[in-house]
Amino acid sequence: MKTTAAVIHEAGKPLDLVELDVAGPGEGEVLVRYTHAGLCHSDLHVMQGDLAGWLPLVLGHEGSGVVEDVGPGVTRVSPGDHIVCSFIPSCGHCHWCATGQQAICDMGENIMRGFLPGQRWPLSGPAGRYGAMCMLGTFSQYGVIHETSAVRIDDDLPLDKAALVGCGVTTGWGAAVNAADVRAGETVIVYGTGGIGLNAVQGARHAGAVHVIAVDPVAGKRQAALQFGATHAVRTGDEARELARSLTRGVGAAKAIVTVGKTTSEVVSDAFDAIGKAGVVVLVALGEFDTRTIELSGTQATLWKKTIRGSLFGDCNPTADIPRLLGLYRLGDLQLDGLITRTYTLDKVNQGYDDLIAGENLRGVIVHEH
Repeated sequence: MKTTAAVIHEAGKPLDLVELDVAGPGEGEVLVRYTHAGLCHSDLHVMQGDLAGWLPLVLGHEGSGVVEDVGPGVTRVSPGDHIVCSFIPSCGHCHWCATGQQAICDMGENIMRGFLPGQRWPLSGPAGRYGAMCMLGTFSQYGVIHETSAVRIDDDLPLDKAALVGCGVTTGWGAAVNAADVRAGETVIVYGTGGIGLNAVQGARHAGAVHVIAVDPVAGKRQAALQFGATHAVRTGDEARELARSLTRGVGAAKAIVTVGKTTSEVVSDAFDAIGKAGVVVLVALGEFDTRTIELSGTQATLWKKTIRGSLFGDCNPTADIPRLLGLYRLGDLQLDGLITRTYTLDKVNQGYDDLIAGENLRGVIVHEH
């Protein structure tokens, strides 16, 4: 089978459209006809060289589609099923899955290397073998994934909206509800209100936060945050800190969630300073792997019982939480429709990322043609 895919050959260069050969599904594998793919900032980190992957690599890790075929031993899905791709696989039996932490499943160790379990490379082309971002490569018409990355959903759910729950929605929502453990009546600050931050806003309000302060330098994103449930929207971290103290009679925010495009020591320090005693900072944003972006007073953390912690995939369990969030969408308790700012064909993928960098999109979505 042939597929057209958007491939990164070298960091710092635009993606190339390449025709590739797709091998049939092997043991435990699933052939997917991708219908939609979200333009997430994590792929941009690879394009810009912040995250290192084995190249060439078909990008795209947020997506949905239809199962075309399955290999021997597959039990989670069947041909014809509609699925959302989970950017972290969940084997179900490693230590982390067995203790309810599918977001750090051991199978996620190789997602930036691009091959499937057993070092299988289903994609090949002019440069030889091609990897797939997060073992998915959703910037392709077709792909072969492991069944542990496939989450079956109801056929009547719109696949363009469902695609977003494979990464951004779940990551942001879970950062508030699970990682920050937002409680009713708390004041929460969210730094960065793009495709992840807006869902942290939604999660915080759903959990009962009385004040949700959105911080973003882009006016359009501040306005969007208010539409998605923020009670206040400001441009800078200094404004957020002072507003939180004013709203809480000097106490400060209970929780701060960092979902900016690229982590810096400045935004981490802003969040740490804005929380009050016993407050929690949750780091969701990424940056260069070896760059130190936490420069804080350990003494202050000790004396005021402040906590700073990381969160991957919103500390969610995708096999349970992806269907759960889509259930909230069906009930009208989770906004997904308004997240999609623009749609693109695959040949416009670089334009989509230019628009993301320019701050013009909440979420861009590729609509695949077959």
